Amino acid sequence: MAELVEERRKLRRLSKESHPTTASELEAAPYYCYSRHDINNLDDGCLMHIFSFLSPIPDRYNTALVCHRWRFLACHPRLWLRVDRSVRDSSLPGIFPNIETAVSSARPGDTILIAGGGSHRVSNIQIKKPLCLIGAGEIPDDTILTCSRGSDSALEFLSTCKLANLTVRAELGCCLLHRSGRLTIDGCILQCESNPLDHLSYAIVSTASSPRDLPTTLKTNADSVSVLRTRIEGGAKAVLTSGTLTLQQVRVIYSRTSLFFWFNVEQDGSSTPQAPSGEVVVG
Repeated sequence: MAELVEERRKLRRLSKESHPTTASELEAAPYYCYSRHDINNLDDGCLMHIFSFLSPIPDRYNTALVCHRWRFLACHPRLWLRVDRSVRDSSLPGIFPNIETAVSSARPGDTILIAGGGSHRVSNIQIKKPLCLIGAGEIPDDTILTCSRGSDSALEFLSTCKLANLTVRAELGCCLLHRSGRLTIDGCILQCESNPLDHLSYAIVSTASSPRDLPTTLKTNADSVSVLRTRIEGGAKAVLTSGTLTLQQVRVIYSRTSLFFWFNVEQDGSSTPQAPSGEVVVG
């Protein structure tokens, strides 16, 4: 019996010594299969490295619900930045009082989590690096970005970016201005408030112009706008294009007060020349 116990201890010791437990060791053995017990033995750096590969919503968000340790690591500033007006201590790392400051401080590829509750004022914020902006509420209505009347747009995109679970409201002008890059809008609400100048209001305006003879292998890197499961309310048009991009793969669901859209705005692959400017009406 004593020999059996000693043998089990030896096996456990050897197993623990052979398991990768740090981020560098994990990269050296990427196909190692962990049990639940093994994962709990990993150090914080290794776990955070694993979490960095998860999509922010819903996977990384769900990991924060497992336990206190996973919540701390999943919400660490290294993985995403936070915009929270209720935080008074501006010295806290990764937490910012407004979206403009967070965008300015973010590194390419960062995810910015915008706290729900109330309205965040935004005005002509230029985003020139790849970022992901996500509303922290349960639904898009919980996180509202409001653009003032004197602004051309709430957000202006000059790089590949993604918006998710947000409500963007423009009093006049457009909600989103797309200059270049691949913009993805997923599960959002775009609202153009009613006013006497409705003919100047648009949910999305794109000025991008892609090369006409673009090789098929490079199409994924071209300028485009993809809209998924998004509700658009008000405005003269759902999307206005003044470049060479055109609407494709449109799907619309009608309701009494709003329209739910799925569509892409990208370079037309046909040989028919496109007008240098134009307006696209959906619905």
